Amino acid sequence: MTTDVIAPATAIRVGFVGSGFMASVHSRAARAARAELGGAASSSEASAADAALRLGLDRSYISVDELLADDGIDIVHICTPNTTHAALALAALDAGKHVICEKPLATTVTDAATLTERAADRGLTATVPFVYRYHPMVREARARVAAGEVGRLLTIQGGYLQDWLLEPQSDDWRVGVGLGGPSRAFADIGSHLVDLLEFVTGDRIARLSATTRTVHAHRGAHTDVATEDLVALVVELRGGAVGTLLISQVAPGRKNSLVLEIAGTAESIRFDQERPEELWLGRRTGSQRILRDTDVLAPSAARLSLVPAGHPMGYQDAFNAFVADSYAAIDGADPDGLPRFADGLRAVRVTDAVLASAASGLWVEVAE
Repeated sequence: MTTDVIAPATAIRVGFVGSGFMASVHSRAARAARAELGGAASSSEASAADAALRLGLDRSYISVDELLADDGIDIVHICTPNTTHAALALAALDAGKHVICEKPLATTVTDAATLTERAADRGLTATVPFVYRYHPMVREARARVAAGEVGRLLTIQGGYLQDWLLEPQSDDWRVGVGLGGPSRAFADIGSHLVDLLEFVTGDRIARLSATTRTVHAHRGAHTDVATEDLVALVVELRGGAVGTLLISQVAPGRKNSLVLEIAGTAESIRFDQERPEELWLGRRTGSQRILRDTDVLAPSAARLSLVPAGHPMGYQDAFNAFVADSYAAIDGADPDGLPRFADGLRAVRVTDAVLASAASGLWVEVAE
């Protein structure tokens, strides 16, 4: 037996700002949700035209202003460099558009808070793609923790490791503060790990102690790199659990290793994003693997399990489910676990605390 994610009740017409990899991911998800793919604006008219052709959109726009002035566009997907998110999202909200904005929502807490308040004031749906929440086995882990099967939470061990910036000649717009913002590794991937931790446990990081390292001071066009290649931190949760987290974009052989392990007084539970079809459960008397199978999953996990057991699901499936839920929210639905701008603000607050701790060498409280 399979179920469906929530589908929007009415046809939704969407526009995209940006033309890179994430715009491709967003457009595939929009198409899967049966939205009308209206068009794209980008950094130039030529780039927008190329994106429209490559992504199969109806048209391109000369500018973002032209896209936002189109009354036929219901929701705008923002898939641009980090430091442009806040201004673009604010303009979209002020134009009356619903928004899906890539993370980080903003590169300052002030801007992220402004966006969160503006979306709420205008009654618009505004979401951030913390899409790892949408793996069925993440929902299963969350349901088990909420049901008390893990027991009282004791420790958290997590990591998000990649190697795409391992070599000094590796370069990208994310490396520079001008487009990437003050944090790179943590804002880019560490934010996903923290969101996953807090989503699964139902608890929040109260305070943290962080250390950052910039391994390569010079990368391609960037001759004085100020953003971090890796972050190590110790965290304390409000409920008393403690944890260690490691985030790195210079870990040889690790392509997208997002792992979260939670230990409680009854059992441990582990999710590995590169093996998303399973959970590992550990107990004093032994351990076991639980495979994705709708017949035995919690309802919240079964909802996202779209193909029979043994037919692997992955990253794009999770992204598709997130976008479908975002569109359904426009019609008034309230999908469980949908990450909204408030969650994006939370991630910016944690990032701010990480940078403050790394700079001072002190424990830092995470603001609410």
